[in-house]
Amino acid sequence: MNFWGEIVGQAEAVQTLQRASAPGGSPAHAWLITGPPGSGRSNLAYRFAAALIAREEAERAHVWDLVDARTHPDLGVLTTQKLVIDIRAAREIVTTAHYAPAEGRYRVIVIEDADRMPERTSNVLLKALEEPPERTIWILCAPSEADLLPTIRSRTRSLRLVTPSPEDIAGLLHARDGIDAAAAERAARLAQSHIGMARRLASDPEALERRERTIATALAIETLGDAMRGAAALAKVAEADAAALTEELDQREREDALRSLGIAPGAAVPPQMRAQLRNLEEDQKRRAKRSLRDGIDRILTDLLSLYRDVLLTALGAEPELVNREQERRITELAEHWTPARALEMVSAVEAARARLGRGITPGLVLEALFASSVAQGAAR
Repeated sequence: MNFWGEIVGQAEAVQTLQRASAPGGSPAHAWLITGPPGSGRSNLAYRFAAALIAREEAERAHVWDLVDARTHPDLGVLTTQKLVIDIRAAREIVTTAHYAPAEGRYRVIVIEDADRMPERTSNVLLKALEEPPERTIWILCAPSEADLLPTIRSRTRSLRLVTPSPEDIAGLLHARDGIDAAAAERAARLAQSHIGMARRLASDPEALERRERTIATALAIETLGDAMRGAAALAKVAEADAAALTEELDQREREDALRSLGIAPGAAVPPQMRAQLRNLEEDQKRRAKRSLRDGIDRILTDLLSLYRDVLLTALGAEPELVNREQERRITELAEHWTPARALEMVSAVEAARARLGRGITPGLVLEALFASSVAQGAAR
């Protein structure tokens, strides 16, 4: 597979970055890569970073291994497990922007989730973009240009990604990961072209089972009691999903921290070193909280696909169903519901996602969503 081979469905963007990163080229000092969730913004950003750092194309594979592990000395990364990027972290990364490259052509700083920067933090970055060091390149990632301050957008070269097709993602899973073609197609379809989620659904049977449970729970709701029980059940699904994502990582981080402090496995932590471990534990707690909210958002995305299937079926559109495995039940709902009710449920899911973004307790978000489904049914 070629260097850019894992970037699927973004041929135009890849061509642009290939030209910009070619040896002897003169790339812009700051880039803004935007696109919908799952379009591969971060993956493309890090591929671009490796191509910029490598002195010649023959070095790209080796540089990519280090960039992928986030260990290359010429790579800086600004990300967060919190809901927003901390201003102190932004100031620290801006300071490193003035370092000369240690090994490569450029020093590259990638800011994941740049949309999580509040205005004060954005202003710190703005000053760095206004007076960029000669051999430092910034790569910002965000869902859309509108998520950043106009003053920052004006100082970057924008690159918009598109949603890759399920066929492209299924092909990648089959060719790169050896996933059976039918399983790859199903995962890509259920993930609604979200590359990371498709990979997870294809390789993790428990993740696929949790998604199936989400859809089955929503389909079974008829009464207010069903709604409350369903909300509680899906909150537990999200908790299990978040735990599966974070527990292994937490343990590995703790082991790495103890090793770096020279503490043997099972040995007591000296009092003077406990503060460092407490800081790590606090970061992990914040990540767990964010992972739970991300898990609820994934559930809402799955529910949106369900109600979209019902809506299009009720309209007689003969759609290509996302949840094809539930075709019989979707058809039954479409016959029982009016298109207006299905549309109201689509709107209710979008409202639930907005509430989640405002920090409302995830369980309450789900309860309100399912209660509205019951209420709409009673009103007809």
